Amino acid sequence: MAKICPELLLQQSSSSSPSFSSSPYVTSIRETFTIWMKSLVFHGNGCTVFNSKGDIVFRIDNYQESCRDEVCLMDLKGHVLFSIKREKLRVFGRWNGYGCGGIKGRPLFQVRRNVMFSREDVICNVGCDENVGNSCYTIQQLDKNLSFKVTNNAGQVVAEVKQKKSSKGIGYGDDVLTLEVEPNIDHSLIVALVTICGLIHGKL
Repeated sequence: MAKICPELLLQQSSSSSPSFSSSPYVTSIRETFTIWMKSLVFHGNGCTVFNSKGDIVFRIDNYQESCRDEVCLMDLKGHVLFSIKREKLRVFGRWNGYGCGGIKGRPLFQVRRNVMFSREDVICNVGCDENVGNSCYTIQQLDKNLSFKVTNNAGQVVAEVKQKKSSKGIGYGDDVLTLEVEPNIDHSLIVALVTICGLIHGKL
Protein backbone atom coordinates (compact mmCIF):
# COMPACT_ATOMS: atom_id res chain seq x y z
CA MET A 1 0.00 0.00 0.00
CA ALA A 2 1.20 3.50 -0.75
CA LYS A 3 0.08 6.83 0.59
CA ILE A 4 -0.50 10.20 -1.07
CA CYS A 5 -0.23 13.05 1.41
CA PRO A 6 -0.69 16.59 0.06
CA GLU A 7 1.85 19.31 0.68
CA LEU A 8 0.47 22.84 0.39
CA LEU A 9 2.99 23.81 -2.27
CA LEU A 10 0.78 26.21 -4.18
CA GLN A 11 -0.34 29.65 -3.13
CA GLN A 12 -3.77 30.90 -4.15
CA SER A 13 -2.27 34.22 -5.19
CA SER A 14 -0.06 32.63 -7.85
CA SER A 15 -1.78 32.86 -11.23
CA SER A 16 0.80 30.57 -12.84
CA SER A 17 -0.12 27.66 -10.56
CA PRO A 18 -3.46 26.09 -11.53
CA SER A 19 -5.71 24.60 -8.86
CA PHE A 20 -6.84 20.99 -9.05
CA SER A 21 -10.22 22.10 -7.71
CA SER A 22 -10.77 24.41 -10.71
CA SER A 23 -9.67 21.86 -13.29
CA PRO A 24 -11.92 21.48 -16.36
CA TYR A 25 -11.39 17.73 -16.00
CA VAL A 26 -13.62 17.40 -12.93
CA THR A 27 -17.21 16.20 -13.41
CA SER A 28 -20.13 15.38 -11.14
CA ILE A 29 -20.52 11.83 -12.46
CA ARG A 30 -18.38 8.71 -12.58
CA GLU A 31 -16.29 8.61 -15.74
CA THR A 32 -14.79 5.61 -17.51
CA PHE A 33 -11.72 5.82 -19.75
CA THR A 34 -9.75 3.39 -21.87
CA ILE A 35 -5.98 3.68 -21.63
CA TRP A 36 -3.83 2.27 -24.41
CA MET A 37 -0.24 2.17 -23.20
CA LYS A 38 1.00 3.07 -26.67
CA SER A 39 1.58 6.32 -28.53
CA LEU A 40 -0.26 7.13 -31.74
CA VAL A 41 3.00 8.60 -33.06
CA PHE A 42 4.82 6.15 -35.31
CA HIS A 43 7.93 4.80 -33.55
CA GLY A 44 7.05 6.89 -30.48
CA ASN A 45 6.68 6.01 -26.82
CA GLY A 46 3.75 7.04 -24.68
CA CYS A 47 0.08 6.32 -24.08
CA THR A 48 -3.33 7.39 -25.35
CA VAL A 49 -6.48 7.87 -23.25
CA PHE A 50 -10.00 7.64 -24.69
CA ASN A 51 -13.26 8.63 -23.03
CA SER A 52 -16.41 6.48 -23.03
CA LYS A 53 -17.39 7.93 -26.43
CA GLY A 54 -14.14 6.82 -28.01
CA ASP A 55 -12.66 10.33 -28.24
CA ILE A 56 -9.02 10.97 -27.36
CA VAL A 57 -8.81 13.18 -24.28
CA PHE A 58 -5.23 12.71 -23.04
CA ARG A 59 -2.01 11.58 -24.67
CA ILE A 60 1.71 11.23 -24.15
CA ASP A 61 3.99 11.21 -27.19
CA ASN A 62 7.74 10.92 -27.03
CA TYR A 63 10.15 10.33 -29.90
CA GLN A 64 12.99 9.16 -27.67
CA GLU A 65 13.82 5.49 -27.31
CA SER A 66 13.09 5.75 -23.62
CA CYS A 67 10.88 8.40 -21.99
CA ARG A 68 11.17 7.30 -18.38
CA ASP A 69 12.92 10.41 -17.04
CA GLU A 70 10.75 13.20 -18.43
CA VAL A 71 7.32 13.15 -20.11
CA CYS A 72 4.45 15.57 -20.73
CA LEU A 73 0.78 14.73 -20.32
CA MET A 74 -1.18 16.58 -23.00
CA ASP A 75 -4.74 17.01 -24.13
CA LEU A 76 -5.90 16.09 -27.64
CA LYS A 77 -4.62 19.36 -29.13
CA GLY A 78 -1.17 18.95 -27.62
CA HIS A 79 -1.55 21.45 -24.78
CA VAL A 80 0.62 20.38 -21.84
CA LEU A 81 -1.34 19.65 -18.67
CA PHE A 82 1.45 18.18 -16.53
CA SER A 83 5.20 17.92 -17.00
CA ILE A 84 6.55 14.88 -15.15
CA LYS A 85 10.23 14.51 -14.33
CA ARG A 86 12.06 11.78 -12.51
CA GLU A 87 14.48 12.83 -9.79
CA LYS A 88 17.16 10.18 -9.42
CA LEU A 89 17.90 9.45 -5.79
CA ARG A 90 20.20 6.85 -4.28
CA VAL A 91 17.62 4.08 -3.92
CA PHE A 92 14.14 4.45 -5.35
CA GLY A 93 13.94 7.89 -6.96
CA ARG A 94 10.87 10.06 -7.19
CA TRP A 95 8.70 11.70 -9.83
CA ASN A 96 7.71 15.36 -9.67
CA GLY A 97 4.62 16.66 -11.45
CA TYR A 98 4.61 20.27 -12.65
CA GLY A 99 1.92 22.37 -14.31
CA CYS A 100 1.63 23.57 -17.89
CA GLY A 101 4.43 26.10 -17.34
CA GLY A 102 7.07 23.39 -17.57
CA ILE A 103 9.59 21.95 -15.14
CA LYS A 104 10.33 24.91 -12.92
CA GLY A 105 9.51 26.05 -9.42
CA ARG A 106 7.91 23.75 -6.90
CA PRO A 107 6.09 20.63 -8.16
CA LEU A 108 2.32 20.33 -7.92
CA PHE A 109 2.66 16.73 -6.75
CA GLN A 110 5.35 14.19 -6.06
CA VAL A 111 5.48 10.41 -6.46
CA ARG A 112 8.00 8.19 -4.72
CA ARG A 113 8.31 4.52 -3.87
CA ASN A 114 7.41 3.37 -0.41
CA VAL A 115 10.61 1.78 0.86
CA MET A 116 8.73 0.03 3.68
CA PHE A 117 6.72 -2.13 1.32
CA SER A 118 7.12 -3.88 -2.01
CA ARG A 119 8.66 -2.31 -5.10
CA GLU A 120 5.24 -2.00 -6.74
CA ASP A 121 3.97 0.42 -4.09
CA VAL A 122 4.13 4.15 -4.61
CA ILE A 123 3.90 7.18 -2.32
CA CYS A 124 2.48 10.37 -3.85
CA ASN A 125 2.65 13.80 -2.26
CA VAL A 126 0.08 16.01 -3.96
CA GLY A 127 0.41 19.78 -3.72
CA CYS A 128 -2.91 21.67 -3.71
CA ASP A 129 -3.93 25.24 -3.11
CA GLU A 130 -4.92 26.43 0.33
CA ASN A 131 -8.65 25.94 -0.22
CA VAL A 132 -8.50 22.22 -0.92
CA GLY A 133 -7.57 21.14 2.60
CA ASN A 134 -5.53 18.22 3.84
CA SER A 135 -7.04 15.42 1.77
CA CYS A 136 -4.91 12.28 1.38
CA TYR A 137 -4.90 9.51 -1.18
CA THR A 138 -3.48 6.01 -1.12
CA ILE A 139 -2.42 3.95 -4.14
CA GLN A 140 -2.67 0.20 -3.58
CA GLN A 141 -1.28 -2.22 -6.15
CA LEU A 142 -3.82 -4.92 -7.03
CA ASP A 143 -1.59 -7.33 -8.97
CA LYS A 144 1.78 -7.60 -10.69
CA ASN A 145 0.41 -5.81 -13.75
CA LEU A 146 -0.60 -2.18 -14.00
CA SER A 147 -3.74 -2.56 -11.87
CA PHE A 148 -4.30 -0.44 -8.78
CA LYS A 149 -6.84 1.60 -6.89
CA VAL A 150 -6.66 5.09 -5.44
CA THR A 151 -8.41 5.69 -2.12
CA ASN A 152 -8.84 8.80 -0.02
CA ASN A 153 -7.98 9.07 3.66
CA ALA A 154 -11.45 7.76 4.56
CA GLY A 155 -10.73 4.55 2.65
CA GLN A 156 -13.12 5.38 -0.19
CA VAL A 157 -12.05 4.38 -3.69
CA VAL A 158 -11.80 7.44 -5.94
CA ALA A 159 -10.25 5.73 -8.98
CA GLU A 160 -9.39 2.24 -10.16
CA VAL A 161 -7.26 0.93 -13.01
CA LYS A 162 -7.51 -2.62 -14.32
CA GLN A 163 -7.10 -4.62 -17.50
CA LYS A 164 -9.84 -3.91 -20.02
CA LYS A 165 -11.98 -6.92 -20.86
CA SER A 166 -14.70 -7.69 -23.37
CA SER A 167 -18.29 -8.44 -22.40
CA LYS A 168 -17.28 -12.11 -22.38
CA GLY A 169 -14.47 -11.47 -19.90
CA ILE A 170 -11.64 -11.77 -22.42
CA GLY A 171 -8.76 -9.36 -21.84
CA TYR A 172 -7.60 -7.06 -24.62
CA GLY A 173 -3.96 -7.31 -23.50
CA ASP A 174 -1.76 -5.99 -20.73
CA ASP A 175 -1.37 -2.63 -22.48
CA VAL A 176 -5.12 -1.89 -22.70
CA LEU A 177 -6.59 -0.67 -19.40
CA THR A 178 -9.88 0.58 -18.01
CA LEU A 179 -9.78 3.61 -15.72
CA GLU A 180 -12.82 4.47 -13.61
CA VAL A 181 -12.82 7.83 -11.81
CA GLU A 182 -15.41 8.77 -9.22
CA PRO A 183 -17.25 12.13 -9.30
CA ASN A 184 -15.44 15.36 -8.36
CA ILE A 185 -11.97 13.88 -8.91
CA ASP A 186 -9.56 15.49 -11.37
CA HIS A 187 -9.24 13.11 -14.33
CA SER A 188 -5.99 14.68 -15.50
CA LEU A 189 -4.34 14.20 -12.10
CA ILE A 190 -5.39 10.54 -11.99
CA VAL A 191 -4.08 9.98 -15.52
CA ALA A 192 -0.81 11.62 -14.46
CA LEU A 193 -0.55 9.13 -11.59
CA VAL A 194 -1.32 6.26 -13.98
CA THR A 195 1.44 7.57 -16.24
CA ILE A 196 3.96 7.57 -13.42
CA CYS A 197 2.97 4.05 -12.39
CA GLY A 198 3.49 3.05 -16.02
CA LEU A 199 6.94 4.60 -15.96
CA ILE A 200 7.80 2.79 -12.74
CA HIS A 201 6.73 -0.53 -14.23
CA GLY A 202 8.47 0.12 -17.55
CA LYS A 203 5.21 0.16 -19.53
CA LEU A 204 6.00 3.37 -21.45
